[in-house]
Amino acid sequence: MPENNLLETALVRLDEAAKHINVDADVIEKLKFARETTKVRLMIRMDDGSRKSFLAWRCRYDDTRGPTKGGIRFHPEATADEVEMLAFWMTFKCAVMNLPYGGGKGAVQVDPRTLSKAELERLSRSYIQAFSRIIGPDRDIPAPDVYTNAMIMGWMADEYAQIVGQASPAVITGKPIALGGSLGRGDATARGGYYLVRHLAEDLGLSQTMRVAIQGFGNAGQHIARLLAADGHKIVAVSDSEGAVKADVGLHIDMLLDAKAQGKSVASTVGQGGHESLRQDDLVGVECDLLVPAALENMIHDGNAASVKAKLVLELANGPVTPEADTILAGKGATVLPDILANAGGVTVSYFEWVQNRQGYYWPVEEIHERLRTIMEREGRAIWRVSRGKDVTMRTAAYVHALGRLAEAIEAHGTQSFFTS
Repeated sequence: MPENNLLETALVRLDEAAKHINVDADVIEKLKFARETTKVRLMIRMDDGSRKSFLAWRCRYDDTRGPTKGGIRFHPEATADEVEMLAFWMTFKCAVMNLPYGGGKGAVQVDPRTLSKAELERLSRSYIQAFSRIIGPDRDIPAPDVYTNAMIMGWMADEYAQIVGQASPAVITGKPIALGGSLGRGDATARGGYYLVRHLAEDLGLSQTMRVAIQGFGNAGQHIARLLAADGHKIVAVSDSEGAVKADVGLHIDMLLDAKAQGKSVASTVGQGGHESLRQDDLVGVECDLLVPAALENMIHDGNAASVKAKLVLELANGPVTPEADTILAGKGATVLPDILANAGGVTVSYFEWVQNRQGYYWPVEEIHERLRTIMEREGRAIWRVSRGKDVTMRTAAYVHALGRLAEAIEAHGTQSFFTS
């Protein structure tokens, strides 16, 4: 898909939701454009003494409901349009979960795997130096994303503290525990999706033992595999960026996790424990009950959606199903639990971290799990009711649910009602 169409594609969801809810035209107009997107050049000293430049962005899409919130990704194909699209999604994701945030996102155009640890640290600190006047605990709160992690967030939080002259842990979430990170953050995205599926299982007519295929075996993919397998479900296929494996009787999850822990692909387990090789592109068409796209955007599209056999798709990645694929899946009777609901466990526990940082009081992991479960079930149930009541897909219902909250906040900020009679 051409990169200049990314945000336009995301806005299709907004237009569809607007058909099912009575909102002022001013609300839609405001949400069609980012509030601000800043582009900078980061120049860092490499280990060999040379200097190298990297493009970087930070987008604050909408701050009507509170400070903007969203991750920072390090990726060689990052673009400004992608950043704005992801910030748009974050705006709706936070509204879906009723978090007091707007949406934001950041990126550096770099392949971090080509950098030494020292170069990666210099780049991370350089990002905060460039955007220190844009971010802040009450203005814009970054977090980890693709190819960034707790270690990088720790460097960034430390750099911000040095710039402002005081500890400010609430400026960034997803930090190491020792620097004010929250328990339960590591598996939050997957755990939120797991709670959602479990809560709606009866409504969706799911069997007690599901066959599950997982596209993408990074953080979210590994955790959802572990959680579902512990419940007795069979993980029959998984893929990562280097390969894919399948086993009709169920894959050995511990074997896959060990391979990833050693820096290997899941494909390295082929021939062991009944694991068979599978073409990566064929994973979406595997015979299964639940398909979990947990990789990147646009992985299920009009070219492969017809091959999907799962009756339920759980979007742990952001934007893995294109609008065209949505139509095809709906026609096949498949239910898609959309990203702005399904993977919102991550931003929800990030919110918990921000709250704990501001309180200076930290919760046990059991409390975090219980609070997350309560919110996922509450919002999942509300969106299910909208979907049934308006006879729309779960995705459209989620956008309607979020748009209602955004519209209420936008209208409360404005004076439009005083000029119309």
